Amino acid sequence: MRRLLPFPVLGALLLGMWLLLNQSAEPAQVALGALVALIAVRGFAALRPPKVKLARVKLALELMVAVFVDVVRSNLAVATIVLRPGLRGRVAGFVEIPLQLRDPSALAILACIITATPGTAWMRYDATSGILTMHILDLVDEAMLVKTIQDRYERRLLGVFE
Repeated sequence: MRRLLPFPVLGALLLGMWLLLNQSAEPAQVALGALVALIAVRGFAALRPPKVKLARVKLALELMVAVFVDVVRSNLAVATIVLRPGLRGRVAGFVEIPLQLRDPSALAILACIITATPGTAWMRYDATSGILTMHILDLVDEAMLVKTIQDRYERRLLGVFE
């Protein structure tokens, strides 16, 4: 049964949503909704990544705290830039950061961290060279930014996932 319907609750919710959207519980709508739900759930199962096992939970918690602090700090910095447009000397730019990370889950989390931090954006990752290209709203010191990403995030992600 699990092989036919890998996520039964999701399938039931999709079927329920189908029936609500069509405002009908006729047998034809139930059959069509069940077929759509079955196809969607099986497609979702095919996209499901492999299970991830965290090596060090304490390090993951430290990473979460560091990200929270950095997001708050970055929000304040971006708010200052937006609310004080008269301040000159702001330079936006692209930075290339060499990464040791290769685990897809760790790279996805790093992408979420960078994208969720205001003023930064994950632009591109070259898997062959391990180079991450980021866009920075207020680029002050490129070398310090590279060191921060590598020490503050990558080192912890390496400890958690690899």
